[in-house]
Amino acid sequence: MALAKITQVTGTAVHVTGSDIDTDRIIPARFMKCVTFDGLGEFAFYDVRFDKDGKPTGHPLDDPRFKGASVLLSGTNFGCGSSREHAPQALYRFGFRAVIAQSFAEIFFGNCTTLGIPCVLASAEDIAKLAAAVEANPALSVTVDVANRKVVFGGDSFSVNIPNTSHDALTSGKWDPIAELLEAKDAIHERMTSLGFANA
Repeated sequence: MALAKITQVTGTAVHVTGSDIDTDRIIPARFMKCVTFDGLGEFAFYDVRFDKDGKPTGHPLDDPRFKGASVLLSGTNFGCGSSREHAPQALYRFGFRAVIAQSFAEIFFGNCTTLGIPCVLASAEDIAKLAAAVEANPALSVTVDVANRKVVFGGDSFSVNIPNTSHDALTSGKWDPIAELLEAKDAIHERMTSLGFANA
């Protein structure tokens, strides 16, 4: 089964400010005791969205104006810290389908790509401009144009960077290596058999 080609993502956006937002902030470790990733979305950014008594702190993700946002804006070194894949899984299940930041931790970036979440790099100035536009109009449509390496919103746009390997994987529908293996299982079996591995 071929994967979808991810050439662009369009939706509303929300700005989560700060640099060095690590994977433990994205999904606290105590919520990782799960068999599947399905329920992780509700715990995304939990410790900054709620205080020690479980009361909302007024975090942007809980602001009704940004409900349903699928594009996340942030700062530098997003997704640093532990290499846990639970962090991008939590973001995906919260509803995010693209992340725009100044820079990303390498392993987090790779884990996002294999989930089909484009992570694109933009300047602080461009992110601030987009964040201001979103603050002024939370319903603003934002398009992360992966294929053409740009972000479009309202009557404005700016260029973004994305490594060629991720760009090519997303736009060609080859972003999940496990799916690639499963799709090629018959060819792999035939090749292994031809090499003398009868039980391959």
